[in-house]
Amino acid sequence: MSQVLQVQTPTHGRVLVEPAAARPVGMLVGFHGYAETADVQMARLGAVPGADVWTRVSIQALHRFYRGRSEEVVASWMTRQDRDQAIADNLQYVNAAIDAAQATAASPALLVFAGFSQGVAMAFRAAVLGRRRSHGVIAVGGGVPPELAGDDAARFTPTLLVRGERDDWYTEALMAADVAALERRGVRVRAAHFDGIHEWGAAATGEAGRFLAAVQSF
Repeated sequence: MSQVLQVQTPTHGRVLVEPAAARPVGMLVGFHGYAETADVQMARLGAVPGADVWTRVSIQALHRFYRGRSEEVVASWMTRQDRDQAIADNLQYVNAAIDAAQATAASPALLVFAGFSQGVAMAFRAAVLGRRRSHGVIAVGGGVPPELAGDDAARFTPTLLVRGERDDWYTEALMAADVAALERRGVRVRAAHFDGIHEWGAAATGEAGRFLAAVQSF
C-alpha cells in the first residue's frame, strides 16, 4: 500500500481590497462560492447598503481551475480529500489575508465575515477559529460547517442566515437545524427567506445591509 505524505508548501492567494469611502467603521470580509472568484464576491459586498463605510476585503480560494473547457479562471475552497489539512491551510491563509489588508487600509475594531454557498463555511470558520474577534457572520445559501456545529465549545458571533425558498442545496431543514444549534448556544441569530433559488440576489443584499447596520449597535 502506498504511503500518503502531507507536504507543506508555500503558495500565493488573490485578495481584493476596497477601502471605505470615508473613515471606516469596520472591515467586511467576503468568501465566494464554488466555481466563483473574489471579483464576484467583491461586487456583492459593494452592493450591500451601507457597505461604503466599511473596508471591503474579498478573499479568493486557493484552489483555482478553469470553468469547463473555457479560459475563465474560477476557484474552490476545498474538497473532502485531506479535509482537516485544507481547513487549517485556509484558516492560516485568511489570517494572513486580513493582516495584509489591514496594512493597506486601516480599519477600526469591527469585523464581519460574509459568505455565499461554499464560502459560508469559511466565513464561520474565520469568525470562530480566526485570530481576530468577529462581530458578525452573514451567511447566504449555506450553513454552519459540521465540525463547528458539533463543537459545544465553539464560540459563535451574531449571525444572519439567508436562503431562497426554492434553494434545494441549503434547505429549510438545514437552516432550521442551524438556527436551533445557534440559539441553543445563546447566539443572536436572524433567519431570513426570500423568493428565489440558490443565489445571492437583491433580497439577500438588503438583509445584509440591515445586519451591518445592526452590528454597529450590538
